Amino acid sequence: MQDDPQKREIINRRHFSFRLNFFFFITFALFSILIVRLAILQFVEGPTLSAEGIDKSTRSVKLPPIRGNIYDSTGYPIAYSTSTQSLYFSIQPELKLADAKENAKQMAVQLEKVFSRYGDPEKAMTVDDIVRQMDLEFKRNTISTPRRIKSGLTKEEIAYFMENRSDFKGVEIMEESVRNYDENSIAVQLVGYLKKYKGVRETVDFYKEKSEETDPTLQYLDEEDVGLDGLERMYQDVLRGKNGLKTYPVNNAEMIIGPMQITNPEKGADLYLTINKNVQLKTEQAIMDHIQKISTSSNQYERAEYAKTGFAVAMEVDTGKVVAMASMPDYDPNIWAGGKISSEDYENFKFVLSNGTISSVYGRYETEEEMRKHPSSIVPPGSTMKPLSVLIGLNEGLFTPSTRYTDTGVFSFGKKGYERYIRNSLNHVYGSLDGSRAIEHSSNPFMAAMIGNKLYMRGDVNGKSSVEIWDDYMKQFGLGVSTESGLPGESKGIIEYFGEAERGSSQSALIFASFGQQGRYTTLQLAQYTAMLASRGKRIKPQFVNEIKDSDGNVIQSFKPEILNTVDIPEAYWEEVEAGMSKVNSQGFEGFEYSYNRKTGTSEQDVASRRAENAVFIAYAPADKPKLAVAVVVPDGGFGSYGASPIARQIFDAYDEEIGLTGVPKKKTAGDSDAAGQTGE
Repeated sequence: MQDDPQKREIINRRHFSFRLNFFFFITFALFSILIVRLAILQFVEGPTLSAEGIDKSTRSVKLPPIRGNIYDSTGYPIAYSTSTQSLYFSIQPELKLADAKENAKQMAVQLEKVFSRYGDPEKAMTVDDIVRQMDLEFKRNTISTPRRIKSGLTKEEIAYFMENRSDFKGVEIMEESVRNYDENSIAVQLVGYLKKYKGVRETVDFYKEKSEETDPTLQYLDEEDVGLDGLERMYQDVLRGKNGLKTYPVNNAEMIIGPMQITNPEKGADLYLTINKNVQLKTEQAIMDHIQKISTSSNQYERAEYAKTGFAVAMEVDTGKVVAMASMPDYDPNIWAGGKISSEDYENFKFVLSNGTISSVYGRYETEEEMRKHPSSIVPPGSTMKPLSVLIGLNEGLFTPSTRYTDTGVFSFGKKGYERYIRNSLNHVYGSLDGSRAIEHSSNPFMAAMIGNKLYMRGDVNGKSSVEIWDDYMKQFGLGVSTESGLPGESKGIIEYFGEAERGSSQSALIFASFGQQGRYTTLQLAQYTAMLASRGKRIKPQFVNEIKDSDGNVIQSFKPEILNTVDIPEAYWEEVEAGMSKVNSQGFEGFEYSYNRKTGTSEQDVASRRAENAVFIAYAPADKPKLAVAVVVPDGGFGSYGASPIARQIFDAYDEEIGLTGVPKKKTAGDSDAAGQTGE
């Protein structure tokens, strides 16, 4: 049966109508979804997407912060930052090396002409100066590192370079913060130095952590100078400040299409130190002058031909403020300008870059083999240990203030036929001694017999060995432990009595320790120990900063004296020790108008094939109301009385002049007297 054409047409029309309606329905649904989506984009997601769009069309550049300044106790700038325009030159890497160097030399000639015509005459540079700054032999930089040629450009120089930019390929003008250090080199090892962040971010743990910072104002910049040593490192977070931001809109071709917005950098806080500039400089000069004197002296007791270095710390007894810390010789810290140091400068100054008052520093010698024949800055205290030894003997009941000992000039110990002998310097014999006179005459046999040997013979007490008891006293007085100064790289000293007890015997360890030969300590430790003797048992934390102020001069942090620990020893024992210290013979103190307690030391140290003698001296004054404690160490300096004591005298005089051993500066007193004379009073 054939299909009915009319019926088939009707069916086809129905199918077409259904398909058409279905198409319109699908189209309507799609348009409905699109409209809803557009509404969501407009009203719900619009603000977020708009912000993202703006972000994608803007670029931000971090502006390095201006580092805070470092002042001495009088407000004199020791280290300070200035904002300046600097000219940098980049070697063209696309050229062959020889061609790149030749191109750079030609550029140096062009730059010299501009500097001469438009620059500050006081900052004039020759072509050779410019070539040297270009570092064409790559002694300080890699080939891709921009070289800083000149800082402090004048407005005329800047304008010329900007107008003639096409003539100076590889030259760029950059605004930057430059660190300046006082030309007098004030406490340079304490203050420290800066290096580029990119050079330390992978090698210094402190800066490794900075790479994880998410706050853009605190993120470090590769070319930023950061503290690597001393107070510059210790107070890095305080001094640094915060980044600024330069933000500008760009199109798809990265062309700037709108006004730039700048958030200025935030300047770091300023440090006001406890260091007094004049006391510090006089201390530094006293050390260098005295080293020169003793190294060429015709006096056999004074001559110390190997003396090359000297170290001193002056610390207030009641506050812990360090008014002078000298590690000599020192260097010009401006060699670190730009956060780099040349290989020539490093070779010249590598022996003095570190702070010898807290760490191991050697003098400059031609070879490492020669250097090993001489002691470092960390030396045995020698006879400066004897005041503490007598205190230990008295406090441990080994003898009393009235106990007498006959010094025959020698003390022996050990098995018969294997005796070891302890003698006085120059084989002196002192006869009947108590603790006070043993300190006065610096009797080695007294210390060995009455303290070291007696402590050993007594044996263990409450489960502690005699060596451990000795160690407890050392640490309570700050010897063999950190001074808690906070300075990076501070040594705890080197304890040797435990090693001697294992290799030799506890007896020999204690006997040699009793007169200062079984440990090596830093000058700062000796100064803290001296201040503790002066305060009768209070170990105070060394302070280097009086105040921290913001850039507007507001105090944001101040410091108070901090007692680390105390020892309880009867006054009669302190008096016994002080009586002995008041009579010690010390050179250079003739005419000193204050009472002062002191102890000289000549510490022996075996180095390579020779025995070195180091000059050590400790003192505090005035004796009745101690104000200042001083420690001086001159490695290879010979007798402490000749090699170190005269330096200390000049430190006391400088302090008295500037600050006053009685609380009133002598300088002010003299000025008042002059004024009174002029007015007829």
